[in-house]
Amino acid sequence: MHHKFNNLYQINNKEGVKLRRTFFLARKWVLLFGASKRLEVRLTDCIFTGSIAAFVVLKGSVKMQRKFIVGNWKMNGALTANEALLKEVANGVAQMSGVDCAVCVPFPYLAQTQLLLRETPIKWGAQDVHQVNKGAYTGEVSVPMLCDFGCDYVIVGHSERRNIYGESSQLVAEKFAAVQKAELSPIICVGETLEQREAGTTEAVVAEQLAEVIKLRGVQSFRTAVIAYEPVWAIGTGKTASPEQAQEVHAFIRKRIAGFDEEFGQALRILYGGSVNASNAAELFAMPDIDGGLIGGASLIAEDFLGICNAGQK
Repeated sequence: MHHKFNNLYQINNKEGVKLRRTFFLARKWVLLFGASKRLEVRLTDCIFTGSIAAFVVLKGSVKMQRKFIVGNWKMNGALTANEALLKEVANGVAQMSGVDCAVCVPFPYLAQTQLLLRETPIKWGAQDVHQVNKGAYTGEVSVPMLCDFGCDYVIVGHSERRNIYGESSQLVAEKFAAVQKAELSPIICVGETLEQREAGTTEAVVAEQLAEVIKLRGVQSFRTAVIAYEPVWAIGTGKTASPEQAQEVHAFIRKRIAGFDEEFGQALRILYGGSVNASNAAELFAMPDIDGGLIGGASLIAEDFLGICNAGQK
């Protein structure tokens, strides 16, 4: 049973976060949605006081949702350079806490990535996949093949796949489904072109991209999925949506999913992808509905990628 409260709350922890949104109790955990952060609190560590007018954490066990930083190497890499990059990133991430990291590499480098990262906290995955498990599809790679290399994540629907190769939202949804059926986590990309933004259709475009997944798999499928919002006009251009622009779309996505299921919507991880770098990451990650980043070019330089991961620490 879920209990819903709409009162204004004050949470007594070291950061003094004031809560202004609805929050939900589900089993032993409560998700708290504050002005700038979403928090999880263990119910056994908490009490209610005064007609549920305040929520007090007794043991200070407030856990902010961890940021998730995913490197997308795109069509880049070489064996020698990869080894140096992955080792440096792994060493750096090992010194961090409160942030989750992954890299999605080209297919030929999955074996090398698995070998170098399997004893580290960094997860790995692929940048695309075919929607069918096997058959006469020359040049394609299937989900079972990715499983052989220990992948945890697969990017589907990246804007470059949609725009260059003409992948439809229906095809992306089929890839999403194939990934989930193998118990891997899809990272589904959504976002608008500059023309669509200027025409004021950003929300309609994003809603349509999500609708095909919901139609095929149901909103519950987002329990084990990640959404990445990537304004097409900000990818690889050096342009970045302002934190406020990005937050507006992230909030729309969360509200859209929450409209089907509030719990899933609020727990959903939504990453921002669009020329994120070490200098702008902290400002972007401070937005309440931005849960991390899908990083392109900066993921190819260890110092830059680690700078972004550092910005995602609690």
